[in-house]
Amino acid sequence: MKPSKDISRLIEIMAALRAPETGCPWDIEQDFSTIAPYTIEEAYEVADAIARGDLDDLRDELGDLLLQVVYHAQMAEEAGEFAFGDVVQAITTKMIRRHPHVFGDEKARSAGMAKGMWEKIKAEEKAEKRNARLARGHDPEDHGKGFLDGIPVALPALTRALKLQEKAARVGFDWSEATPILDKIEEEIGELREALSKGDTASIKDEFGDMLFAVVNLGRHLKVDSEAALSGTNEKFRSRFHHVEQALEASGNTLEKATLDEMEMLWQQAKSAK
Repeated sequence: MKPSKDISRLIEIMAALRAPETGCPWDIEQDFSTIAPYTIEEAYEVADAIARGDLDDLRDELGDLLLQVVYHAQMAEEAGEFAFGDVVQAITTKMIRRHPHVFGDEKARSAGMAKGMWEKIKAEEKAEKRNARLARGHDPEDHGKGFLDGIPVALPALTRALKLQEKAARVGFDWSEATPILDKIEEEIGELREALSKGDTASIKDEFGDMLFAVVNLGRHLKVDSEAALSGTNEKFRSRFHHVEQALEASGNTLEKATLDEMEMLWQQAKSAK
């Protein structure tokens, strides 16, 4: 088995890894649910390589993510459901259908993307998917029957909160401006304080979640993406803490031996420097 730029080689490798008698024991025992966390992790590593501007890493991480697609397709093929080619056909069909102004006939191309066309295409796709699920004997509503049930549960919590709020806002369930949300956040903080005073663990968790949800809502009204904002703060914290670490090392001290006051002084220096 030799490396290749041909996708068929990757499919062959995956099939060999899953072969019952001669494959890799670890790969053989996996299923969709055990592989799903790796799929999510690889997507994040792709995003990380992009954020760092490391194109060598991006190439490798895209390969790791592609492997995840091939892995799931291989397991589906073993179950007699679909193969990698069907995945490719599904996405090419979707992309062609969703871009009639690019792939349609001359009339469609010259007309451009008409207003409402995107929603019309999505509705057609949803109807086809519903009919396919019915034909397989499944519940036609793959995400549930509620208005908000189409928002994937597996999304990062902050992102899912944003998408739930955005969808609810489409039918008018929303604050008219940002200022009242600040009052709501203060209300949630008060309820969290009360839960803390009672030592009620379940209520503390619940009220803390309510506070975060309200903060995401405020970010949405301020046109600030909570996930992106927190990501920036995470990096700022990492950078400042690294400054503390380097300063301690330069003075012959360590994180483990330094006092909180020493670290706080260096932290303030880091804040002043940037």
